[in-house]
Amino acid sequence: MDKIIGGKLVAEALIERDVDYIFTLSGGHITPIYQFLEKSKITLFDTRHEQAAVFMAEAWARMNRKPAVAMVTAGPGFTNALSGIASARLSNTPVILIAGCVGTEATDKLDLQDMSQLPVITPMVKKAFVCNIPERIPEYIDMAFRTAMSGRPGPVYLELPCNVLNAAVDPANVKRMHTTVVSKPVDRENTRKVVDLLKAAKNPIVITGSGVWYADAENELLEFVEKTGMPTFTAGAGRGVLPDTHPLCFESSLAIRPGSAMMTLMTTDLVLFLGGRLSLFYIFGEIFPSNAIFIQVDIAADEIGRNRKVDLGIVSDLKAFLSEINGVLDERKIGPALCEQFKPWVESIRQYNKDGKEQAKAMWECTTLPMHPMRLANEVNKFMDREDDMVIADGGDTSTWMGMTRTIKKGGTYLDYGLYGCLAVGIPYANAAKLKYPDRRVLVIVGDGSVGFNFMEFHTAIRKKLPIVVVIGNDQAWGMIMHSQQLRLGHNIPNGTELGWVDYHKMVEVMGGFGICVEKPEDVRPALEAAFASGKTACINVKVDPAIISPGSVALANLGGYKCN
Repeated sequence: MDKIIGGKLVAEALIERDVDYIFTLSGGHITPIYQFLEKSKITLFDTRHEQAAVFMAEAWARMNRKPAVAMVTAGPGFTNALSGIASARLSNTPVILIAGCVGTEATDKLDLQDMSQLPVITPMVKKAFVCNIPERIPEYIDMAFRTAMSGRPGPVYLELPCNVLNAAVDPANVKRMHTTVVSKPVDRENTRKVVDLLKAAKNPIVITGSGVWYADAENELLEFVEKTGMPTFTAGAGRGVLPDTHPLCFESSLAIRPGSAMMTLMTTDLVLFLGGRLSLFYIFGEIFPSNAIFIQVDIAADEIGRNRKVDLGIVSDLKAFLSEINGVLDERKIGPALCEQFKPWVESIRQYNKDGKEQAKAMWECTTLPMHPMRLANEVNKFMDREDDMVIADGGDTSTWMGMTRTIKKGGTYLDYGLYGCLAVGIPYANAAKLKYPDRRVLVIVGDGSVGFNFMEFHTAIRKKLPIVVVIGNDQAWGMIMHSQQLRLGHNIPNGTELGWVDYHKMVEVMGGFGICVEKPEDVRPALEAAFASGKTACINVKVDPAIISPGSVALANLGGYKCN
């Protein structure tokens, strides 16, 4: 039988896994894989920077709720990918990063782009693999896919030395593995205890995190919320799993969002925390009353009990948990009684919500110039009003304003950088969204600082014919840092915070896209209409007030580790 090389084994294993796109930037160390993917059913989607390739894979995995693949070359290709992998780790996203490296016979010889990659990335991923035996390549790819989706999803690294990719092997000696593990554990005994705790509560809330999204548990969540009448907040990739427009959904659980979150989280007597993480966004658990009953349900046992005492911890798949508890509610026939029991509390939250939004109305409707950045966010939110519109937020203050404003009507339609807070995700995320949903409107709102990192991904969008619309909130500065310095030091340090005006819209026009500059709030909507009507990759460059300080900037200035004596 004719021998085949390792690169072909990689290609065949990925094709057999039904991978549709590989997000990548080419390089010599991975050419042996490229050559066998060139005319395959897998599309090599090439970006202008490896970081953007991994961000695209992250967005692809989040939207599809299954592993996505990024592939980079050795050395600088590998190091350029690291920020994307760190982001995927904190967003619990199953990205598989395949990287080439120098051949095993050339290590420590000062070969081109040689570096010890494994120790660098191992702390950043669920598991890091190196395959040094070409016959075992399919096994390692199988392990990578299984690891990425087992338990809590997360990124996995697979390193393939170039001599392994070029090695000729006898196909008869190759194990072709494809193992799919579907496990939805549920703790039936403790799930029944939840119902007993609900019966004793007066002011309970549900907070749904990314675990609900990855478990594909939207229907089960809706059934549970409507059976119990419990007020619900959403977070992370869980935003939209219960639409913001549902009468029992009170939008984001972030305390800075106008509405009811802060007051509700501070006065609840029971928290049902589903598939989330008690991070900075909850002041590490301290925003909840210390005497509130805390029930945490998560697929990962090591997540339960982080940062505060948990009264009832349940290791479970979220879909299985919600199905089980819905069955218990039906069996005991207590849903109507719970709905009645929680009605006064829900009405209190509705009043909190009304009052909180009224306080923010002046910012959402502000008419002063330069434009208030929250007015810009509101104009975007009102325009992107279809249920399946995709909105991506990127940048420090810009992402904060959009997160405080966006109404999400469907899960998976809003993407931001989440807990890692890595700028530059916006255009790559949007390119991935438009690639997946060519018939949907896709919009990015991004700060002028952030847009500079991956600006050439405009070119990627243009040459790949992805007509995304990018709205730049241009305050001519690294706004969040500038404002936090002003709050802490009494002034900002110009070097490192001030950028000046840039005609980003003209730069996009030069590359073949649509560009327009906007200064007045009433001109935002016509600009959005023109940008989408153009059918081109578009840039709307909006002058916003550099003096407005966001709650995110205030939080950064007061962050414990950064306080000045």
